Formats: sequence, C-alpha cells, structure tokens
Amino acid sequence: MQTVLVTGSAGFIGYHLSQRLLDEGFRVVGFDGMTDYYDVRLKERRHQMLLQNQHFSCEIGMLEDFDTLQALCSQEKPDVIVHLAAQAGVRYSLENPRAYIDANIVGTFNVMECARILGVDHLLMASTSSVYGANEDMPFIETEKADTPLTIYAATKKAGEAMGHSYAHLWDLPITMFRFFTVYGPWGRPDMALFKFTKGILEGTPIDIYNHGDMFRDFTYVDDLVKGIHLLIDTPPKRPKTTHDVPDGDSLSPVAPFRIVNIGNSDKVRLLDFIEAIEVELGQKAIRNYMDMQTGDVPATWANADLLKTLTGYQPKTNFHQGVKAFVAWYRTYYSA
Repeated sequence: MQTVLVTGSAGFIGYHLSQRLLDEGFRVVGFDGMTDYYDVRLKERRHQMLLQNQHFSCEIGMLEDFDTLQALCSQEKPDVIVHLAAQAGVRYSLENPRAYIDANIVGTFNVMECARILGVDHLLMASTSSVYGANEDMPFIETEKADTPLTIYAATKKAGEAMGHSYAHLWDLPITMFRFFTVYGPWGRPDMALFKFTKGILEGTPIDIYNHGDMFRDFTYVDDLVKGIHLLIDTPPKRPKTTHDVPDGDSLSPVAPFRIVNIGNSDKVRLLDFIEAIEVELGQKAIRNYMDMQTGDVPATWANADLLKTLTGYQPKTNFHQGVKAFVAWYRTYYSA
C-alpha cells in the first residue's frame, strides 16, 4: 500500500484529495496547521470525516516548523508527498503579506527538504493560475512565461515553482507543479466567491461583483481537480537525456525531472452567468453591488489543459451548472439553510 503525505489535509482541496486517495486504496498521512484564516470548525469536520477511515492519520503542525514536519516524515516514510498547504487568498495577501512568505516560501522549502532527505518517488506541489499575472494570451499554456505576478500570493507561488525546479535539478527529485484554476465545490472555503454569493443571496445581503461583472473564470470542479492530481501521482517527470528530448507542448524542464501542469476546465465562464446559475439553484435573486476591479485581480483566466490530457488521458469536464447545483445542495444541508 502506497503512503501519501498530504499537506493541508483539512483544507478544501486537501480533504477531497485525501478522500479520493483513501477510496483508491492509498494510505494517507495528513499534515495541517488548522490556522484561523477561516472557520476552523469546517477544517475540523473535514478531518473528522477522514479519520473514519483506518488508513488515514494526521498531525497538526505548521509548515514553518521543520522539526515537526521532518519527524512526521521520518516516522511515516511516505512514498509520495502532495503539498497543498498554503496561505491562500489573493485579496488577503494585500492585508497580511508576511503570512504568505512564511507559509508559501519557508513552508514550501521545508517540504522540499523533507522530500529530498526521504528521497520520495514523486513530490507534487500546488501552484496557481494567478502566476500568469498580467499575461493576456489565452488560454494560458504552461510553456509561456509567467514573470508578471500581480500579488504577493502569486509571487510566492511562482517562487515555489522556481525553488522546485532547482531542487529537481540538484537532487534528481521528480517534481510536478500543478496550477489550479478557480476551484469550487462542496466543502469549499468561506472566502471564495461561490460560498460568499450563496450565503449573501440566502441572507438577503448584497453580494460584491468586481469589475461590474465583466470577469471571466475557468471554474474547475473540485472532483475533477483531485482526479487530475491523483492521476499525476503515477506520472513522475524524468530528466531528459539531452536538452533536445523534450516533446513539443511539454513543460518538462530540459535539465531536470520537473514539470508544470495546468488543471482547469478549459472553459471560460462569464461571472454573471455563474451568479445566475446560483440564483436558479437557490430560487432567489441576488442583491448585486457592482464594484470596480480590485487591486491585484485579473479580468479573465482560461486554461489550456492539453498537457494534462496527454500525460494522463484525462480532461476535467464538469459543467458549472452541475457544480453549482452540488455545492448549493451541500451548503443547504451543512448550514440547514
């Protein structure tokens, strides 16, 4: 039985990935800081559900605490590490940038050090579509430059990619970075748009709509995302024999076992259409508060996910109407709304 260490196991994506891996017969070791960025009770409930499976165990600790993380790795000896834990949120990075440096740079370095010491079969680390920053050519493809991050959050994630490449090159450590595109679904974070819109509509309070609704996002359903991550576990990159051995369209480094992979729905959805889908499911209209673009935000994201399909044969495909319906059903049940 393969053992996978999942950092951020009590988080939105970490919970769903851990559950999928358990269902697929993996042993999962979770590591989570249980920070109070949002309601800790939601994180605790996710862990409680995972702990019902005998093949799941967890440690509570901060990524910045190297000794605790290394002790856990030495004890559990994971074959694979999936690093999801991070200080999330584009807008919060304007208020508390230091939290992003601590968690996303220092914490990520500690994870890479543990992976190096253990010599894991594969280290997979979460990045974000935000690293594409000011890029305007869409859909975004992994082989294009991403040197214009617009927030500290995006910058720290880009730094994680750069550190990952150096570790892959220096230590021959297989590393895959995957870039998320606006993930949503049941058990989602309260700071995310779908959650805030649903809560606001049900409570009859105004919802803030940035850039006056002229926004587009590549909404990716969480089950599709974690299926992609699961399939990538068995696709570790290999260092090319020569710098000319990288296939066309592949983001594989010519000098390291390192690759970047987009995981997105490859479908640009208008924000106002997304809101209308929520209204339909709730049977209520939103009170709309149209606002200017927020600092650090981008008007559109859109993934080219061809590389994911080439590597795994899989392509995310959940329509946003289906995904919104599933989230609303969960929200009504969880909050008795």
